[in-house]
Amino acid sequence: MNYALLFPGQGSQSVGMLDALGAEFPQVAQTFDEASVAVGWDVRALVEHGPEEALKRADQVQPALVAADVAVWRVWQALGLPAPAAMAGHSLGEYAALVCAGALDFADAVRLVEQRGRFMAEAAGSKGGGMAAIIGMADEDLGKLCAAAPAGEMLEPANLNAPGQIVVAASTPALAWLHEHGKEFGARKVVELAMSVPSHCSIMKPAAQKLAAELAKVVFKAPIVPVHHNVDTQPRTDASEIRRALAEQLFNPVRWSQTVAGLVGQGIDTLLECGPARVLGGLNRRIARDAKSYSLEEPEQLRAAADAVRSAA
Repeated sequence: MNYALLFPGQGSQSVGMLDALGAEFPQVAQTFDEASVAVGWDVRALVEHGPEEALKRADQVQPALVAADVAVWRVWQALGLPAPAAMAGHSLGEYAALVCAGALDFADAVRLVEQRGRFMAEAAGSKGGGMAAIIGMADEDLGKLCAAAPAGEMLEPANLNAPGQIVVAASTPALAWLHEHGKEFGARKVVELAMSVPSHCSIMKPAAQKLAAELAKVVFKAPIVPVHHNVDTQPRTDASEIRRALAEQLFNPVRWSQTVAGLVGQGIDTLLECGPARVLGGLNRRIARDAKSYSLEEPEQLRAAADAVRSAA
């Protein structure tokens, strides 16, 4: 079996995430505690008890989610299974993928993404805005939609998630315009997302510059498993190129549909979501219907995925 591990990003969080997995596997609590030491505040308490509003803050949710993704990987790794053929992370999940591929130290990763979240909030500043999922629109119609937005307002592609599911970043007036006019351009539905800042868009360029300076201080190694990056779907082994991809990711769209399709085109037949929630599983089934898809967030699902990998080995 050629399988890939895929790591979810922001939007997958919830108070109590990984409770069921943590009840059986000590690696979950250990990973949250390790993250707490790295950032100097109680990540585990935030994850277990909230409050939910705090878990939406970019500088707090990002370390918590990277820790959650890595915790699931550590549980999976402890099962002694064959290594995956590839890894990829959706937006923030790319940091977890690099940790699990041996390219980035875990403590460095959670500190980096805490800074990343802070830089993103600073870049958004008083501009406001947010993100919205556009359901049912063809990718080729997105350019027309963005070009038709009110003059001077931001409306840009942020996540190319799956056929018929695109996420845009927008200023507050552009979001209001999108709700009113989206259907005229082929959208079946517009769903505003609970994101504290608009990501993967041009207003994040100042954040990317600050992040690049912090990335330069951190050691990166060549991944032992290929990690396919959001900016262009390609894996990298050079440390400077990995740093550049992580910085550029902040102001470029996440090419998730293209990433998953590319993995399957290379012979990957099983996709495992390594983190909380099942956001990626739903997208992956729309992108690659013939690939098997498993979530690893709960013990029963984890064991089913492990049995499938063992039986194919």
